[in-house]
Amino acid sequence: MKILVVDDDADLLALVAFALTQAGYVVVKAADAPQALQVFDTEAPDLAILDINLPHGSGFDVCRAIRQRSRVPVMMLTVRGEEADLVKALEIGADDYLTKPFSPRTLLARIKALLRRAGMETGGPMTAGPLSLDLEGLALRVGDAPPLRLTKLEARLLQILMANAGHVVGTERLLVHVWGRSGSGDRQLLKQLVHRLRHKFEPDPAQPRYLLTESGAGYRLTVDAAGQR
Repeated sequence: MKILVVDDDADLLALVAFALTQAGYVVVKAADAPQALQVFDTEAPDLAILDINLPHGSGFDVCRAIRQRSRVPVMMLTVRGEEADLVKALEIGADDYLTKPFSPRTLLARIKALLRRAGMETGGPMTAGPLSLDLEGLALRVGDAPPLRLTKLEARLLQILMANAGHVVGTERLLVHVWGRSGSGDRQLLKQLVHRLRHKFEPDPAQPRYLLTESGAGYRLTVDAAGQR
């Protein structure tokens, strides 16, 4: 499940993204209205969380534009408490509304409720091609083969790669999703994690079919029938 979070408050954006990542969601971020729509079109998130006050536009503008493209659930965030904002948000197509400040626990509960109402519960396995990932059970199934046990870090890495199957995921983004931080010293840890994961599910780890290295860019999960570049 991929969630777009849009807020120009860098600290709050990082806090919300971290809480959602820890809860098992894949997070994509934006800090202003034009970037929000660009990320929405590129990443195709399953849910959007929009601050109302944004540079170069507003959360209302972004919500309207999203509604012209998609019916994904939209939650609005604001420091305001006026009834007029709530009414306006709902009238233009938002599905829920949360006033700042809020706790991560409250946000997660509201997200889960919103997903339930939209018929998008996250209890089932995540799939991409022949791969089926059970995040809660830390297990990976390839086709009809028996499930493979994963570590939590392996599952988190596979989660973001499966959510972006067919596309290159940059090293920094992988580091933040898996460990909650970035840094040159962690790149070797990422390489080791990829190495271990390949040895668990690749038919030939020396010539990977699924988990491919994109030199100088990051990694890409390929799940087409041929399993080739």
